[in-house]
Amino acid sequence: MSSHTALLIIDYTNDFVADKGALTCGKAGQAIEPTIINLANQFVKNGDWVILPTDVHKPNDPYHPETKLFPPHNVRNTWGREFYDGLKDWFEANKNADKVYMYDKTRYSAFAGTDLDIRLRERHIDTLHLVGVCTDICVLHTAVDAYNLNYQLIIHRNGVAGLTPEGKKWALNHFEHVLGASVVD
Repeated sequence: MSSHTALLIIDYTNDFVADKGALTCGKAGQAIEPTIINLANQFVKNGDWVILPTDVHKPNDPYHPETKLFPPHNVRNTWGREFYDGLKDWFEANKNADKVYMYDKTRYSAFAGTDLDIRLRERHIDTLHLVGVCTDICVLHTAVDAYNLNYQLIIHRNGVAGLTPEGKKWALNHFEHVLGASVVD
């Protein structure tokens, strides 16, 4: 890693990962937790950025396109929006670190409607490591936007999970063969 690198931990919340989450990846999402925590620790130790773009919604928002597609999820100030299990503990222990921050996103991509690109460019970050959920939704849309903004992408195969194994497989193939990302174990 270098000072021009950031780890993005995308949407690793109870609603997307826990057994009783509103839109959960379930066991597949739970299985990636050690990889996410290990990478986060490695990035902090190396003085690199760890950024946690996290989905947030209002229930039954008539103006949000996801309202007609998915059940209410990641509603502000609910258990569902809290980071899942070990990541919750990790964030509590590291949230005051200089290069760790969490921010709200309201669309699939961590770039849509946020200042993420500006923050990354101010910090001279040119390479993004992506982990989190869902591989074929929010991780995918974040990767496409990052590609279009000319970031180098590294996707950690063991650090992403989808709603279905087929969706994850398709997205990993797309990252590598369409976006030119490095897909690593």
